[in-house]
Amino acid sequence: MRERRLPSAGPVRTEPIRASLPNADPMKVGLISDVHANLPALEAVLDDMPAVDRVVCAGDVIGYNPWPAECVDQVRDVAALTVRGNHDRTVDNPERYRANRMAEAGLEHAKASLSDDQLAWLRGLPRAETFAGGRYLLVHSHPAAEREDAYVYPEEFPNLDRHMDEYDGIVLGHTHVQGKRSVAGGVVVNPGSVGQPRDGDPDAGYAVLDTATDEVVLERVAYDVDRVSEAVADAGLPERTAQRLYKGE
Repeated sequence: MRERRLPSAGPVRTEPIRASLPNADPMKVGLISDVHANLPALEAVLDDMPAVDRVVCAGDVIGYNPWPAECVDQVRDVAALTVRGNHDRTVDNPERYRANRMAEAGLEHAKASLSDDQLAWLRGLPRAETFAGGRYLLVHSHPAAEREDAYVYPEEFPNLDRHMDEYDGIVLGHTHVQGKRSVAGGVVVNPGSVGQPRDGDPDAGYAVLDTATDEVVLERVAYDVDRVSEAVADAGLPERTAQRLYKGE
């Protein structure tokens, strides 16, 4: 748990009041998000990730890419906690993304590929979870329930200060843009997208959080994009789904 100190000189600025949360079971936590049915990227991330005590997933396990069933099984196996993303939540109704053919096609493919058990798991995912003794909040997008699906980019993380009163950190995804910021004495982090980065870097993104020190290390790892491109074509998914992966856009 961070030590709170007032500055020795200059004007005194108080931090938002929050409960004194115990540093329960200090651990290293692997943070993943936005896998989007990209099995080669997920495999590369899990192979590259250093030893951690647990893994948590900030949602959107499915969508866009050709391996929804395999990625659901992998995430269920490795992640201690997973929250729902907008694609996970919409798997039963792909037509809601009719304006975005890449998204709609990915969800149609997922709906046709997933077993009843896998679909039930997706439907049962919560909007939010906490971990490390309640010190960290895990969500897919904006932490406010009424703003679910709102994008929060790294430069906007300071705007989440009002949501930090009860937490030492917030872990979120959705934008596919990796970043971390110190906010109100805590940390807000997007580990980046495993399966469809959109920050100009095509390498798969993830992060590692040390709850003993509240430090976050952002990581990237290359994976076989050509393998994904071939599978996208074989599955009849839009060509653009593969093309964007080469540029991280």
